Amino acid sequence: MRIQARNILYWALVFVPIALIVRYTSPESHTLVFALAAIAIIPLAGIMGRATEHLADKTGEGIGGLLNATFGNMAEIIIAVLALREGLYSIVKASLTGSIIGNALLILGLSMLAGGLKFRTQSFVGAGARTRSTTLTLAAVALIAPAAYHYLAGPGAAPSEAQLSLAIGIILMVTYCLSLIFALHTHTDYFTRDAAQAAHVESSHRTWSIRRSLTVLVTATVFVSWLAEILVSAVEPTAAALGMTEVFIGVVIVAIVGNAAEHSTAILMALEDRMDLSVGIAIGSSTQIALFAAPLLVFLSYVIGPEPMNLVFTSAEVLAIGLSVIIVSRVAVDGESNWLEGVQLLAVYLILAAVFYFLPEAAH
Repeated sequence: MRIQARNILYWALVFVPIALIVRYTSPESHTLVFALAAIAIIPLAGIMGRATEHLADKTGEGIGGLLNATFGNMAEIIIAVLALREGLYSIVKASLTGSIIGNALLILGLSMLAGGLKFRTQSFVGAGARTRSTTLTLAAVALIAPAAYHYLAGPGAAPSEAQLSLAIGIILMVTYCLSLIFALHTHTDYFTRDAAQAAHVESSHRTWSIRRSLTVLVTATVFVSWLAEILVSAVEPTAAALGMTEVFIGVVIVAIVGNAAEHSTAILMALEDRMDLSVGIAIGSSTQIALFAAPLLVFLSYVIGPEPMNLVFTSAEVLAIGLSVIIVSRVAVDGESNWLEGVQLLAVYLILAAVFYFLPEAAH
């Protein structure tokens, strides 16, 4: 099944040249350009993930973990950075929100549903899952706090919001680094089964050389950056043409595109009854976005953005993140999953997506 998915990934690379050709021969076809760029990014993101896995296997556990944490969400980070450069801060925040709830609800929900239909009950290491969900709760608090400050402080809040966001960004980045030390050094036993399974997978196929891994990674990153720039430039006209808000496109469509490769991997792991890896991908990716990508974008906004970006999310985004954390924590607490829990997570995701779809632009 993994080989079939890998072949589909390679065949889907045909959309890369198609997207580039359409962009430069028919630039006025914004919706088509947006759709093709989105589809083309998906296989490239998957190949980046494969190259990172092989590179991590060569460099050792500590550096490998850091590489996976850094490059696992590279596609959506690149998209967000390019939106940041254009001053599309609503798209940046919406994509962050979408990545967090998409991984925590959509990817975990699909994984539990797929695995649960094949196996009656699946188990995973409870300590590791609880640690991840607690870290995700911390991230939610950090992202909700600036919005609470904005509404509580009133009109006088604006001058301090950028400074508050910068302070929170520093705290999140430090916490992210400490969480890596926790997972990769001091408490590896919390994630032991993940490591053992990963080692078994690596031993079952030939590992790429460091040169090949780096070449593939750099090449894929270049094309993802190129296509992400095309995608971002087409967001506004596509939203207008489809009658969708930019926030909905950021929260749902852009987030799914950036995370599609990871989504497929987690589902495949669940079908192989390896829920530790599946849960680690889903919840771990959400926490990486909140603890690493969000503060990184705040820091970069001082360098490449029109003005410093704050972490004041809209009421709808705050609600979505808060509710997602609550239900994920409930699901992860017992170390077991079944297909109904997957349905429940998916139901919450679809409800939130519907809210963003029907919410008027002025209400965001």
